[in-house]
Amino acid sequence: MNIQAIKNKLFRFAVSMLKDEAEAEDVVQEVVIKLWKQRNNLDHIQNLEAWTMRLTRNLSIDKIRSKHRRYESLDKVVHLEVENPSPAKQTELNDTMEQLRKWIKKLPEKQRLVFQLRDIEGMTYKEIEEALDMPISQVKINLFRARQQVRAYLLKNNMYE
Repeated sequence: MNIQAIKNKLFRFAVSMLKDEAEAEDVVQEVVIKLWKQRNNLDHIQNLEAWTMRLTRNLSIDKIRSKHRRYESLDKVVHLEVENPSPAKQTELNDTMEQLRKWIKKLPEKQRLVFQLRDIEGMTYKEIEEALDMPISQVKINLFRARQQVRAYLLKNNMYE
């Protein structure tokens, strides 16, 4: 079976779940990469199209879950939580967090991924090394640089105490 034949179908399915074309493209790309890595073991799969659809579904669900956790736990990473904030303070905190989320998205890809996996998702260095296929020394360097940039941004904008 040719992946090109079902690529558009996978994309439409991912868009329907994620409501975001860029993220859907990422998911389809991940599916294609997984297919490529498993190319020698695909003979035992009876229905490759169903398998790729299930994989697309699972990766889309993972993306939705990680987005939810990322926004939920980012407050804890930055330590901006305040008990019983006034409406004005809560609005200020929400604005600050939104600006920080946007800024984190601007980090170089490797730094953003390592920062996300370590500081927000709580993965170990070894898990990150395996997930990103990156030497542990590079994981540590990218994390250090990402943290430096986030800290510099917070200091620049008087958000860090």
